[in-house]
Amino acid sequence: MEKYIVIYERFKDLEDNEYIYEKGDTYPREGLEPSKERIKELSTKKNKIGEILIKKQNKE
Repeated sequence: MEKYIVIYERFKDLEDNEYIYEKGDTYPREGLEPSKERIKELSTKKNKIGEILIKKQNKE
């Protein structure tokens, strides 16, 4: 699974027992496999906050 980085200040993932992600955290956390739809919601403005929350991590 691809990894993403949280770019929004902080958000509560309503589909992960309200787990709180902070800016700079890796998404998803260990043991979580979100759906493609959930990734799309969080990586676009089509979510409850209306902001882009995560972006794909660059492979180095």
